[in-house]
Amino acid sequence: MKQFSKSDLLNNLPKQFFATLTKRASQYIEQGYDVINLGQGNPDQPTPKHIVTKLQKAAENPINHKYSPFQGFHYLKQAAADFYLREYGVTLDPNTEVAILFGGKAGLVEIPQCLLNPGDTILVPDPGYPDYLSGIALAKAEMITMPLREEKDYLPNYQDLSSEDLTKAKLMFLNYPNNPTGAVATESFFEETVKLAAEHDICIVHDFAYGALGFDGIKPPSFLQVKGAKDVGVEIYTLSKTYNMAGWRAAFAVGNASVISAIELLQDHLYVSLFGAVQEAAKEALIGPQDCVKELNDLYERRRNVLIEGLRSIGWNVTAPKGSFFAWLKVPNGYTSEEFATILLEQAHIMVAPGIGFGKFGEGFVRVGLLSSEERLKEAVGRIKKLGIFK
Repeated sequence: MKQFSKSDLLNNLPKQFFATLTKRASQYIEQGYDVINLGQGNPDQPTPKHIVTKLQKAAENPINHKYSPFQGFHYLKQAAADFYLREYGVTLDPNTEVAILFGGKAGLVEIPQCLLNPGDTILVPDPGYPDYLSGIALAKAEMITMPLREEKDYLPNYQDLSSEDLTKAKLMFLNYPNNPTGAVATESFFEETVKLAAEHDICIVHDFAYGALGFDGIKPPSFLQVKGAKDVGVEIYTLSKTYNMAGWRAAFAVGNASVISAIELLQDHLYVSLFGAVQEAAKEALIGPQDCVKELNDLYERRRNVLIEGLRSIGWNVTAPKGSFFAWLKVPNGYTSEEFATILLEQAHIMVAPGIGFGKFGEGFVRVGLLSSEERLKEAVGRIKKLGIFK
């Protein structure tokens, strides 16, 4: 059979980090090992029943068997606006300041293509979500990394950016609660960000995927809560984490009207919006009962406590995350992040994500997901203890 060559565009895309992780774990599972998978970010709980019920009923409605409006049903945009007003006190115009997305990842990959020309510059956190790089590659843009350091609570230090970097930059990605570090931003940091963006004409894209997940009584702030934020950027919110709807691919972008318009223009050429029944279920999630959100947050906090207390008890000096469903753990002296992750997989059959996969400044850490039961997390701690690395 003739083999057709891939385009240069595809050949220049970054390697899919999580696909490689999954493949490695699968090899051990196929050999019969009981692998505790703490390396991925796939929610392990089911979607709340009232949301599933809404989908089931909506699927029977013939109106949802037709093409949806290209830019989505107005009722879902209104639900997103109502959600933001209820949760964050932010007023949004559903007609001009909300775009429906095929999952948060789609929006994050689309925005560089919407706003950047080849050779334009974007500021990106390091460590950061690997798929930010996909959108940058597709836009043929240039990247300047912003180191996230422990001593700065994993917030970028804007003083580290040169005047040349700030002049060139047209776009900036931020993500709090943060993947992979579990850090949470403050309103004062977002105020500093808005000021910087306004001074240098930079569009801010805040990835708020883990917005509902804050621990120790912390409610992570929305970027849009800060005065002037809508003037300089947008926020991406996904239902994947808040409502355990990862497979439903329902999300939205909110904020600056010109960016929302650009996203919808690009999507007009790519999609005919989400299946209408999914849109009805997404509306139910956003404006229906919210007890499930608190219950989920409490579940992750209990798991965090079990994991962190367990690891500390065996001599691993780790820091507890403030939000998200990840823990960012410093590897023991003498190991790289990949070496330590390999030892855990080969000798303890525990999969974690090596920090180097999230960027240069991720070296020296591994990311662990809080997406297994407390019993499995305790078992993981026990397996690590048996390695004898921590005394």
